[in-house]
Amino acid sequence: MDVMEVLGHPVRLRVVQALAGGRVLTTSQLCERISDVHKATVYRHVRALADAGVVEVDGEHRVRGAVERRYRLRERVVIDADTVAAMSPEDHRRTFATAMAALISEFDAYLGLDGADPVTDEVGYRQHVLWLSREERAEMIEELRATIVARMRNEPAPHRRRHLLSPILFPVETPPPDAGA
Repeated sequence: MDVMEVLGHPVRLRVVQALAGGRVLTTSQLCERISDVHKATVYRHVRALADAGVVEVDGEHRVRGAVERRYRLRERVVIDADTVAAMSPEDHRRTFATAMAALISEFDAYLGLDGADPVTDEVGYRQHVLWLSREERAEMIEELRATIVARMRNEPAPHRRRHLLSPILFPVETPPPDAGA
């Protein structure tokens, strides 16, 4: 199973996101974090991720006669530039739809938390129109990447809360003939 196929389902994508940042969780803990999905479905997708080598067992212990496994990501899941370049427009549609389905599910789960407060939590889902040259776009992407990567190094701590950031950028019109991409 290739990475696109593995991440091609919103539940598997949510499991990967839950384990990101070095987290080690049992399937029961994953079910708690993805509580809007039936437990059997979460277990099935964890098994698929394990079979694909995306997650691995980090340890196990007995709980009321059953063996409970702790899982972690084997490595950071990345869709490389060559894979993206080889994707058809339909592949991009399907991948984007999967990402949006996972994002909608995560947002709905957040709103279902006791004490969820989008104003206090500074939840944002704005869209901005930006006029950018190719060079300005590349510069902005690099600046955003540097900012995000620096924060991705943060370790879990009592004063930190896990957040989900989903940058999306695409042109909304055809460029003028002499402007390039």
